[in-house]
Amino acid sequence: MEEERRRRVVSFEDLEVFRRAYRLSLEVHRASLEMPPIEQHALGDQMRRASKSICANIAEGYGRQKQSKAEFKRFLWMAVGSSDEMRVRARYALDLGYIDAPVWQSWRDEYQVISRQLQTLVSKS
Repeated sequence: MEEERRRRVVSFEDLEVFRRAYRLSLEVHRASLEMPPIEQHALGDQMRRASKSICANIAEGYGRQKQSKAEFKRFLWMAVGSSDEMRVRARYALDLGYIDAPVWQSWRDEYQVISRQLQTLVSKS
């Protein structure tokens, strides 16, 4: 977040939290396609949607902030919810043997950071 303060933010793509969530969503997407076929359409699909929802909510909220700061915050809170949802879905993937412990720990830690960054962005908006 310190880097964001130094740079001028002119687009949602300039937000570190968006870039971090986007990178992670690509990783989740790729990993979900390695799951058994039935899970690619069940748990994998839910993981792909939740991870991409974070990015989409940041983008949509950013686009609406000129109309309403409250709308921006509302979308950021939805992104926090999707980030927390991903921590649960990742735990399922670990416990079902679809990802290993180091991947789970990495995702868990990243989603915790993303949630904190989003909450900080809400408090500063």
